[in-house]
Amino acid sequence: MAMTAPAPGLSPAETAVLTRRITMMSVATAATLSAIKLAAWLASDSTALLASMADSILDLVASLATFWAVRYAAEPPDAEHRFGHGKAEAFASLMQAGLVFASAALIAREAVGDFVGPHPLRQEGWAIAVMVVSTGLTALLISAQTRVLKQTSSVAVSGDRAHYASDLASNIIALIGIAASAWLGVNGLDAGAALAVAALLLWGAIGVFREASNQLMDRELPDEARARIVGLATSDPRVTDVHQLRTRASGPYVHMQMHMDLDPELTLEAAHEVVVAAEKRILEAFPAADIIIHADPRGRAEPHGGAFAEDGAGTSQ
Repeated sequence: MAMTAPAPGLSPAETAVLTRRITMMSVATAATLSAIKLAAWLASDSTALLASMADSILDLVASLATFWAVRYAAEPPDAEHRFGHGKAEAFASLMQAGLVFASAALIAREAVGDFVGPHPLRQEGWAIAVMVVSTGLTALLISAQTRVLKQTSSVAVSGDRAHYASDLASNIIALIGIAASAWLGVNGLDAGAALAVAALLLWGAIGVFREASNQLMDRELPDEARARIVGLATSDPRVTDVHQLRTRASGPYVHMQMHMDLDPELTLEAAHEVVVAAEKRILEAFPAADIIIHADPRGRAEPHGGAFAEDGAGTSQ
């Protein structure tokens, strides 16, 4: 799974404001859905509704974790964390994936038990109404999260949205299962809908886990983002080449370092001017970037860099 590129154009402070707002909306939505589904499940005894309610409760726990993670991730670097706190978002996403896995297992267990001993539903109309409301609220939240992700590319918000996207599908499936069971009188359809919900949750959890693992394992940014960085760095004719570009994302921040070939006849002051100008160009596109540029005398540089030298795996642009 490719690494998600950081969204260019926003400062860390602007990113923090957007992620705080959307995670607060996520918590409020999860709390509302948990409450109304609990009431509807107690009234209807629907296994599909129980599955959806359990998922919403775990959503609430996960959304609270994301709520705090994005705030901690936006904290500026300090003496103990010189690269910032951005990976708190990835840890929150991993916790989300674990909760979703647990939710899928519990739901599947309830569904299998209902297949063995099916029971008729009660208050089907109330259950159906709650699922319609839940589907609408979830769709509104996903729409808002999508808009924020286009601006921030927050891995924590991305994980939260993936979870709620699975919820949207599960709500629709549960709604179909409850309605079919109520109107057709086939109790097994309700349990079948619960199993389908569990499968969707499992698939969503795998995606969240992969995205969080990419950040924790310092996976490179996508080729498009790397090409843009190289293009910005080499737009000055005095820069003849950029190599050993290494990048990684960490919450709202992106760290990048590279070697830059310059005319060996340039003075130290002139070379410094070229490097600083390149950093400014990159920062205009990636305001949350932490940039390190090493200047090499063109044609005279000796191999250096230890395990990350020219013949290493990270040497290409």
